[in-house]
Amino acid sequence: MTKSSQRKRLGFFTRLLDEASAGERYRLAAEQIIHAERHGFGSAWVAQHHFHEAEGGLPSPLVFLSHVAARTSRIRLGTGIITLPLENPVRVAEDTVVLDLLSGGRLEVGVGTGGTPSSFTAFGLDSAHRSEIYDRSLAIVRDAWDGRPLNGGEYLYPVAPGLNDRVWQATFSVGGGIRAGKAGDGLMLSRTQPRPEEAPQATLADIQHPIIDAYLKALPEGREPRIVASRSLFVADSRDEALRLAEKGLRRVVADFAAKGHVISGNTLADILAALDTHVGTPEDVIESLSRDTTLPRVTDLVFQVHSVDPPHEYILRSIELIASEVAPALGWQNPAEESQKRVALVR
Repeated sequence: MTKSSQRKRLGFFTRLLDEASAGERYRLAAEQIIHAERHGFGSAWVAQHHFHEAEGGLPSPLVFLSHVAARTSRIRLGTGIITLPLENPVRVAEDTVVLDLLSGGRLEVGVGTGGTPSSFTAFGLDSAHRSEIYDRSLAIVRDAWDGRPLNGGEYLYPVAPGLNDRVWQATFSVGGGIRAGKAGDGLMLSRTQPRPEEAPQATLADIQHPIIDAYLKALPEGREPRIVASRSLFVADSRDEALRLAEKGLRRVVADFAAKGHVISGNTLADILAALDTHVGTPEDVIESLSRDTTLPRVTDLVFQVHSVDPPHEYILRSIELIASEVAPALGWQNPAEESQKRVALVR
């Protein structure tokens, strides 16, 4: 299994699920991203969910990220993901270009076929056709960015061909890994996913290694791999505190996860944590837990999220601090500020 030769990049992901009004959710999420930048995180990612408050609460990620861009200066801003079949591709191309310009070239564009069937129905679409709509829409977005003529002979203004090098494709499957690789795009791996019926006890790594293998094999020669692994973790100063908050959050969603195909073999918190691939505890606990994930040495970007634990805001801020100061360095990441200080010291 090929390991990534690049230094790990560290990201923070949020689905905006705080127990608050929509406006307050957006305010808290912006504060969390600003806090992540302050502690050296290199990227922040937000999910898009239509209609369902309990799923993610953010239908317009580019609008939200434009707000965050005005309050940050360094952290890269990513969509994880834009559900492309539910969007007008020309408008996606226009909005991403404007956001990229306003943010100083910090946008990362994650796209996917996602979305629940009911969301497709609300948009007047059939979810059975999502893959073909996705392929067609992504081709239009790419052409528009590159300044190629659109239907009717119009051209996008302004253009941004560089965005084609910052596309990430999310997938649960080997076929999706091949598609992302052939395009030379980044590969986005989920924090958890249902186990196949023929292998209900498979680990997340067992499922994701073949996707990475297929991606790397399909990647054009000379193209550097970009692989995001999103992982759920909640780090606290106290193990008891971390487990208490984790149990409260995970018990709320366990039935929904089971309905989506996750096999939960028991009813203890340990059973749920294992089934949902969630890492919880002190920094030492989480480092030990993540060290067993053999996918992580192969990725270029570690992107951490607190879902589906969803602790209160102040605990999320503290978790961000502990990830940056203790967990991520143990996994091969170095704070850019500290790295810069070491270079200055060497020059002196």
